[in-house]
Amino acid sequence: MYEPATTEAFAEERLDLGHLKQHLGYFVRRLQITIFKDFIRELAPMRLRPAQYSVLLLIEANPGSSQAAIGRALGIERARLARLLHDLEERLWVERRSDSSDGRSHALFLSREGVKALARSKKLAARHEAYMTELLGGECRTALLQLLRTAGNRLNSPA
Repeated sequence: MYEPATTEAFAEERLDLGHLKQHLGYFVRRLQITIFKDFIRELAPMRLRPAQYSVLLLIEANPGSSQAAIGRALGIERARLARLLHDLEERLWVERRSDSSDGRSHALFLSREGVKALARSKKLAARHEAYMTELLGGECRTALLQLLRTAGNRLNSPA
């Protein structure tokens, strides 16, 4: 007679990943899921998603940058970034100001409320980063971050 597997049986069962062990994308995606789940949980009080947080950090570091420049730097398509910025504007965290040199372009700035919200968000993000360091180990996190930066620079440099 067939007995359905218990939760414990699934937890203990370790499948051989086979050729999947050779796929970088598999492991990067698994790590990304873990990181994003914890980030979203940690920043839930701010109702802030990873892409929104990234946009706020870039605007903070580059006040007055154009929407197009922020989108290019983060690899966010134009329509998605417009919706994201609209949400941040509705929350009064971001201001779009007409660029005096190009009337079609808007310069992005954090509002006073945006500065405060980002400061609170950074504290929550620091807790998330501390957890990731605990989970991965400090040396592994540092090495992984360096590898990903190097790979990112190679992928984004002109050919």
